[in-house]
Amino acid sequence: MSSSTPAQPLVHPVGSARVWGTALAVVGVLLLLTYLVAFDQGAVSRSGMYLHELMHDGRHLLGVPCH
Repeated sequence: MSSSTPAQPLVHPVGSARVWGTALAVVGVLLLLTYLVAFDQGAVSRSGMYLHELMHDGRHLLGVPCH
């Protein structure tokens, strides 16, 4: 009879490049959204009033002064 060893779980190291890349992408998107909602004041949303009003309401929701 052959002896078998227990299967080892596949573990990715915490500092892998994939984890860091995903974390940086998430932080970048969150920073972009924070800029658009809190500091943009309509510069990006020139294409229509819907986007401007959405960001304006977001500022009120987060308590960021906009008037």
